[in-house]
Amino acid sequence: MSGSVILVDEQDHSSGTITKEAAHQKPLLHRAYSILIFRPNGELILQQRALHKYHSAGLWSNTCCSHPLPGLPTGRCATSRLKEEMGIEAQLTEIGTLSYHLELADGLFESEFNHVFCGYSDASPLPNADEVAGWKTLPLNQLGIEIQNHPTQYSAWLPLILTELALPLNRFIAEPIAATA
Repeated sequence: MSGSVILVDEQDHSSGTITKEAAHQKPLLHRAYSILIFRPNGELILQQRALHKYHSAGLWSNTCCSHPLPGLPTGRCATSRLKEEMGIEAQLTEIGTLSYHLELADGLFESEFNHVFCGYSDASPLPNADEVAGWKTLPLNQLGIEIQNHPTQYSAWLPLILTELALPLNRFIAEPIAATA
């Protein structure tokens, strides 16, 4: 674990930086982003987190997630990280934000103000093995059933994103479909 994260309040106003390790050991609210990349057929690309990750190792999650670098725009960091982590280039659209405070295993916390981005790609992911153990695609309705039936196989934040941002997420998916109809 290395690097700094941006501490924020509940309105996403920055109040400084702290090491990523300290932010996850204490429940300190910090800025993050999550990316959901869809295939043109509407299936979501999921990643299995690398088995050596310090938290949520081996769990299935959204296509990519991380923390923006201090001093850089969140969207720019998200686009760059998607390429680094999954080998995917895509135009990203921010569909909303959500804030959550989750207790994870091993006394760690996810206390994040999360910017959620969506995009489309029909390219096959080329995942970075240091970050990703595997990938698969699922339609959102099937993913919801999978999470309900096997919740311990998925990251704690994924169901929150799918639930709390369901309306803008469904709107994002419907727009390209409507444009081609």
